[in-house]
Amino acid sequence: MSRLFALFVAFFSCVVVMNSAQAEVRVLTSIKPLQLIAAAVQDGAGSPQVLLPPGASPHHYALRPSDVRRVGEVDLLYWIGPDMEGFLPRVLQGRSKPAVAVQQLPGLHLRHFAEDSPSHDEGESDHDHDHRPGTVDAHLWLAPANARVIAARMAGDLSAADPANAARYQSNLKAFNERLDALDGRIKARLAGIAGKPYFVFHEAFDYFEEAYGLKHTGVFSVAAEVQPGAQHVAAMRTRLQQVGKTCVFSEPPIRPRLAETLTAGLPVRLAELDALGGNAPVNAQGYEQLLEKLGDDLAGCLEQL
Repeated sequence: MSRLFALFVAFFSCVVVMNSAQAEVRVLTSIKPLQLIAAAVQDGAGSPQVLLPPGASPHHYALRPSDVRRVGEVDLLYWIGPDMEGFLPRVLQGRSKPAVAVQQLPGLHLRHFAEDSPSHDEGESDHDHDHRPGTVDAHLWLAPANARVIAARMAGDLSAADPANAARYQSNLKAFNERLDALDGRIKARLAGIAGKPYFVFHEAFDYFEEAYGLKHTGVFSVAAEVQPGAQHVAAMRTRLQQVGKTCVFSEPPIRPRLAETLTAGLPVRLAELDALGGNAPVNAQGYEQLLEKLGDDLAGCLEQL
């Protein structure tokens, strides 16, 4: 009898373990910043996965067959929207479960690329086709207020899918918002001394962050990656830099444009990087905050030396 009881206990334990493993909600996000927000909400109850590998562009990613399978299998999927991941809508048509395009969430603050932005270099002839004037600026995760909206939606979805952990998700959401309050104060203090200092970017990706913290880039040297700008174009951009004087020019990892060296040779210009996707941020409850804090540190670190 005791042996039968022991076997029963062992069997029952296996069933509990199997059910517990199956209970974890499978979350997939298109890009790492959304994964970081999901990690804060899901902390202690699961680990969200991300679709794009490190260094991949959300504008031009080509899905592999394994990616398509993952999109179809997960319980919850979050992406920015068609203004960012243009490769996803067709694949999502075959998904039986809903996918959340966060740019459509109520309460989200959306910016649009200016119809006639003075920040772009006037000599530019090779326009950034991913950022057409009038279209949505989809880098919306760089606004802390938007991260709060996204996290709240994730917490609601996870609570509905996994009622047993609903209290944990709501507690994680509360802690996330409290940490963002503290982070906001730290970033404002860090950037207080650089307001008004001139700087240029190669990718118009930071307007949400700049709006949140009272900054504004002086210009955007945005050219299509596959196009080599002509001599007249390069000369016009160098003239702009000469007029400004001491400044910083920020590119994005993992690759610094070859044009950066050509533009800045012999000028009092510092080259640095800003990572909008948080490539080195750890995937944990504090990862999103580290993404934003590093942006502030990298901006200040260069501009403080002007």
